[in-house]
Amino acid sequence: MKHFANFAFQMYTEIVFGKGTEAEAGNLIRKYGGSKVLLIYGGGSIKKSGLYDRVVKTLKGSGLSFAELGGVQANPRRSLVDKGIRIARDEKVDFLLAVGGGSAIDTAKAIGLALANDGEYWKFYNGIPAEKMAPVGTIHTISAAGSETSNSTVLVDDVTPGGRKQGLGWPPCRPVFAIMNPELTYSVSAYQTAAGSSDILAHTVSRYFCAAASRLGDEYAEGTMRTVVKYAPIAIAKPDDYEARAELMLAGSFSHNDVTGIGRSGPKGGEHALVTQLSGYYDTAHGADLAMIMPAWLQYITDHGSPEHLARVAQFGVKVFGAHPDMADVKATANEGLYHFRSWVKSIGMPLTLKEHGIPAGDLQAVIRRCLDSQKGTVKGFMDLGEEAVTAIFSSIVE
Repeated sequence: MKHFANFAFQMYTEIVFGKGTEAEAGNLIRKYGGSKVLLIYGGGSIKKSGLYDRVVKTLKGSGLSFAELGGVQANPRRSLVDKGIRIARDEKVDFLLAVGGGSAIDTAKAIGLALANDGEYWKFYNGIPAEKMAPVGTIHTISAAGSETSNSTVLVDDVTPGGRKQGLGWPPCRPVFAIMNPELTYSVSAYQTAAGSSDILAHTVSRYFCAAASRLGDEYAEGTMRTVVKYAPIAIAKPDDYEARAELMLAGSFSHNDVTGIGRSGPKGGEHALVTQLSGYYDTAHGADLAMIMPAWLQYITDHGSPEHLARVAQFGVKVFGAHPDMADVKATANEGLYHFRSWVKSIGMPLTLKEHGIPAGDLQAVIRRCLDSQKGTVKGFMDLGEEAVTAIFSSIVE
């Protein structure tokens, strides 16, 4: 009998879903006590699409004044957070509204931590628990990171020489509301849709591969992963397919708000720790990093793990990718599932090797060292991975 772990779950974020829902931003900000807003976004895409004008209209319509912080990059930078903190303090901001992708949301969360903690925020990325954050609302335009309902945020430390990409996950770091309009993701490129879908899948993979599981948790997780596997290719082939975009948008949020982790305990995943430093160093798409590493990581577990590890990979193959359930040969079942997994990754245009990902083969040792150094020598997770294991995994995907 499986151990069903104790857990605590709170769906803190109010989700407002559907067409045109960005028009409700002003009223929602008022609802959560905002009076002066810092509008945080990336490049010029929200202005070209008209979303910026619609957001400004709803803010003004609700009598809200606002300041702006543009220029958020993929793999968001600590230096821009520092700039945003100065603006927020000078303008006496009491609410952060992130419009764009996960990077804009993560930037808003960092600024929110600073506003609620006398300007301090970086210590929370170094293991100090956060107890409060200024309110953050979101209007996200890509289905990927799930930051709109999760308690996590990541930043690239471009302030400290030799700084790395660092993240946190503390209970107060969930937005108070998340506006979700699938139509806002129509303009997302095929590559970014694929990378985002891989990121969504990885957030559930991370929770799925753990020592203790529950049947209901498995059903939620497997259904979420099957949804991504089905609808990512549809959204890529037909960018304005509302159903596909809506399913991916919901999967992105529910994959990372802990619903798929109910009843689970103990070390989990490991795929994120393997690649966290890739995007910080090479400025690659995090979802593409994950698409590349997940099959290789699971292959290593299949080849070197315990019978329990092997059974879990086989279950994943059967329930998510439709592998034939041959319990007389569990390893064959697991390998069939991984074959289908790789085929899916390839079908959506994601890389399976470092070469395909644009990372030179000559950088292999540097990649391995950055991974191990960031994890203090051992990648902890569903199956702990030391230097030999990490080297084997990355060596298997050189080209």
